[in-house]
Amino acid sequence: MLSIHSAAKKATQLCDGISRREVLKIGALGMGGLTLPQLLQAEAAAGIRGSQKSIIMIYMVGAPPHQDMYDLKMDAPSEIRGESRPMATNVPGIQISELMPGIAKIMDKCVPLRSVYGSPNGAHDSFICYTGRPTQNQPPGGWPSIGSTISQLQGPADPSVPPFVGLSPDAGHPPYGSPGLPGFLGVGNAAFRPSGPAEKSMILSDITLDRMNDRKQLLQSFDRFRRDADASRTMEGIDQMYGQAMDILSSGRLADALDLSKEDPATRERYGKGSPAKYGDGAPRNLEHFLMARRLVEAGARVVTLNFGRWDFHSRNFSELRDTHLPWFDQGLSALIEDLHDRGMADDVSVVAWGEFGRTPKINKDGGRDHWPRVGGGLLAGGGMKTGQVIGSTDRLGGEIDSRPIHFGEVHATLYQNMGINPHSTMVRDFAGRPHFLVDNHPAMPELIG
Repeated sequence: MLSIHSAAKKATQLCDGISRREVLKIGALGMGGLTLPQLLQAEAAAGIRGSQKSIIMIYMVGAPPHQDMYDLKMDAPSEIRGESRPMATNVPGIQISELMPGIAKIMDKCVPLRSVYGSPNGAHDSFICYTGRPTQNQPPGGWPSIGSTISQLQGPADPSVPPFVGLSPDAGHPPYGSPGLPGFLGVGNAAFRPSGPAEKSMILSDITLDRMNDRKQLLQSFDRFRRDADASRTMEGIDQMYGQAMDILSSGRLADALDLSKEDPATRERYGKGSPAKYGDGAPRNLEHFLMARRLVEAGARVVTLNFGRWDFHSRNFSELRDTHLPWFDQGLSALIEDLHDRGMADDVSVVAWGEFGRTPKINKDGGRDHWPRVGGGLLAGGGMKTGQVIGSTDRLGGEIDSRPIHFGEVHATLYQNMGINPHSTMVRDFAGRPHFLVDNHPAMPELIG
């Protein structure tokens, strides 16, 4: 945790009674112990600077059972159909699980995806959700996440708010806690992580803002020397990163966005709290992260990622859905989507919630569903997309795609397009200087584009 103590006497009080200016706490970014400025990218030289478009991506850790949420199979045998029952939504003809009444009421604002594919081997990894690509055959440095790519291309919308914020805390299985890695775009485009793995690694005590400015000048002098001596060019741009770090630390905008005590109590109750504790080796079921994501994009963040729960239900699939996951998830996601509409933000903020693959049609001997990379599901909302429709379908048993296969890369192409970026003409360069398009040969989804 980075703490900067200020000499200012008048300040706004936080919920714990401590003044924001008396102690501004900014979580470390958490990439190998690197400091905050090293993990903040300076404003990019190109891109759409004036855009307030943004993305909120919810990674459903461990892969949820698509056929028990958005694609119920009531005509299948009981060993496949399971316990979930359908509920009518506010869009005639669309039914989803009865455990998702919040989403059912706002289905006109949503798009269930029933035929998502692309996971090559059924291994647990958030990588394909954040990049739209499998982990195999990566270029030097690795594929960057969508958050890192947008950070590189568009830079910050506001100099005091990082363009890419990852709310995912660490997890027992490391990919479960990833907010999306920067790959060959480098640590300057990594996510800012207010609850990341190095949260408590940096403490600066008794540093006033005046002393911080003196330290900034000293650090810039050291960095110029280090950059000049660095043949690999790793230090290139660090001065600018420190500049952005100082903007963030000296401005209250990011701290205010992270401070939920400033939110209307009725709105906080609408989202709920959930649980901040990690579920097994997965993520928390923290409903406040949904609200924090909205506050962050409202403050100027371009991409916010968060993770939720642990949906790897190899046993007790139905009790896990009913008692530990779906009701809270439904509350947080429906509150977020409704809130974006109520605030007039829905056309500018794209929301996607999904996991890395689907689950087996047949229920196993332990009452669970196992890994099934052939088809999975997800949910889209906002972004000016055509909502109130279902895209894709599976066969009678929910195990094979029947119509309209949807690759992860198609969803990514759509998200880039919603951000005002053409994914098929825009390129980024890897460590070797080779250019790469933002997605593989996958088009944006024409069903969603107005």
